[in-house]
Amino acid sequence: MSAAQLRQVNSDDLPALLALNNQHAAALSWLEPASFSSLIEKACFARTSGDAEALLIALDQDAAYDNPNFAWLSARFERFVYIDRVVVAEHAQGRGLAGALYEMLKREARANGQVRLACEINLSPPNPGSVAFHRRLGFEQIGQADLPNGKRVGYFTCAL
Repeated sequence: MSAAQLRQVNSDDLPALLALNNQHAAALSWLEPASFSSLIEKACFARTSGDAEALLIALDQDAAYDNPNFAWLSARFERFVYIDRVVVAEHAQGRGLAGALYEMLKREARANGQVRLACEINLSPPNPGSVAFHRRLGFEQIGQADLPNGKRVGYFTCAL
């Protein structure tokens, strides 16, 4: 996957990317159109590929984001880029889209003086594919939390 095929999310992408997000709501979270649009606006990084084949949304430590996972990380780190969600459409999996999105994010984060990427991954219900993917990219688990929605998550970081 070439980074040239990745591009910034634009307003025309929002309906298709929202549908992609909501098809994977169990691993991510269900969003309404206004919430999704607001999340994209707050993001320091929102990239896609093709016709809504993949999506990565990340926010830096300065984002005004009311989210328990973002708050957990904010309480522990002065500077970070929080990967709020990454998803690849089923028909596009196995083509390296997620890895390419992460590489682009890493380059941009380093260029902006960031020192770490951070994310949470569901431990209950389990998401072993995501854990394995992130470990391959150098992420290590640094904590866990039980969320009000009943999920148990692990917090992972990767030094840049």
